[in-house]
Amino acid sequence: MARTNSSNKSPFRTATLWLIWGWLLIFALLPNILVIAVSFLTRDSTAFISLPVTIDSYVRMIDPLYFDVFVHSLWMAGITTVICLLLGYPFAWFVSRVSKRWQPLLMLMLILPFWTNSLVRTYALKLLFASNGLINKSLLAIGIIDAPIDILYTQGAVIAGLTYLLFPFMVLPLYAVFSDLRNDMLLASQDLGASKPQTFWHVVLPLTTPGIISGVLLVLLPAMGMFYVADILGGSRNLLVGNIIKNQFLDARDWPFGAAASVLLTLAMAVLLLAYRASSRRIGKTDFSEVA
Repeated sequence: MARTNSSNKSPFRTATLWLIWGWLLIFALLPNILVIAVSFLTRDSTAFISLPVTIDSYVRMIDPLYFDVFVHSLWMAGITTVICLLLGYPFAWFVSRVSKRWQPLLMLMLILPFWTNSLVRTYALKLLFASNGLINKSLLAIGIIDAPIDILYTQGAVIAGLTYLLFPFMVLPLYAVFSDLRNDMLLASQDLGASKPQTFWHVVLPLTTPGIISGVLLVLLPAMGMFYVADILGGSRNLLVGNIIKNQFLDARDWPFGAAASVLLTLAMAVLLLAYRASSRRIGKTDFSEVA
């Protein structure tokens, strides 16, 4: 009987595996291969790309014009990641330590904004940051300022927008590792005479490092690519790598250079994945199939 059930499930299992692998091949592997291939071709005004094979697109990345944008983008994405980590780490700890009854509600409140499109939420922030927006009107009403302050179209506005949109992506992996953190390990550290700061530094922080790296992975790289946030909140002076990629593909029609910039982000993701793998292996975790 068991053999019959197994044989009945086998075609379904096989079809599922073929579907998964086919999906990954068509929508993940092949697009990345095409992007890498295009990055080594030459720009063509008619066909967009053409031979010969060249590395000019990668050489152009060290041009001061584009290099400054890359550095500025990394700076804003880095600040966003640090803010999300500083706010998300204690928040995830708090959620994981409250009663099991309240944890689903708190996590629902965290992910509730995802029910609204991120572009709509970004425009909502624009209404808050405008000179006649809610923030300036409130500050004027209570007498803190005498004239509207410039919030919109600044670096701070872009960072605030990125933090608002990506904060849940930092909390979710941290909440996962905090939920797996065993209380007996914390109690054992205290029984051995460790103070709370020592327990945090030598026990909690190493065990939650995979969650930190996962959060950084889910915040840092998307922050560098969310071009619409920079367009809406930052204007033309606060560009991200995503703006370069968008402009090269849609405006300048320089597909090889846009592809080369995309490959750069992919390589950065690979480095962070390797760091996550190393940190997971350090604490004895062997399943690297999921990030978080």
